Amino acid sequence: MIKTIKPSKSEKILFLFLICLSIFAFTSFFLLKNKCLFVEKNNLTNLNFNETNNIVVMNVECGNVIIELYPDISPKTVERFKFLIEKKMYDGSTFYKVSENTFVQAGDIEYGNINNLDYSKIGSGKSGLGLLKSELNKDFKFTEGSVGFARTTEFDTEDSEFFITLKEIPIYQGEYTPVGRVVYGLDILTKIKTGNKAIYVLRPDYIKTFKLLSSN
Repeated sequence: MIKTIKPSKSEKILFLFLICLSIFAFTSFFLLKNKCLFVEKNNLTNLNFNETNNIVVMNVECGNVIIELYPDISPKTVERFKFLIEKKMYDGSTFYKVSENTFVQAGDIEYGNINNLDYSKIGSGKSGLGLLKSELNKDFKFTEGSVGFARTTEFDTEDSEFFITLKEIPIYQGEYTPVGRVVYGLDILTKIKTGNKAIYVLRPDYIKTFKLLSSN
């Protein structure tokens, strides 16, 4: 006859502890893998705008980022931005340059697309449309969610690249061409993969689609 050995109280406690530890580890792994879990989704059907022609929708991994454009401030740059969006030239564009809690940058048409990344040349790509003259505005403040066109160290070198600030950056005021501001979805941009102190982000996040709200 086989004698049944009952576990001691300490063994029961240890067993329960191991179960709880396993559940915690599994839950933590799931939460870390799903960075979009607690991000609020923006349902476009529930949003109302007076001027839809100047509202654009950038869809990224964690949802829709809604941007209002300011053609009255930077008419030529906004015109270029909308043209690139309408032609779907930003679709697949990677956020190759990201400073955590500071800004995200994308828009290298030539070398920064997710299907054609070239780390040796990224940041120097052209759209084929020529350079733009800087449209600076000393009164526009680059607060949290501001959208501006990137350039080289020289003025009048804007082309297609743009950045979005995640905090107020006073030194950008009067130095970069503003094109608009994020009105919904700024928290989504904080989930964009960073470079972990590297110059460029390896295996970066990217823009899935970019379109005018009026075209939806």
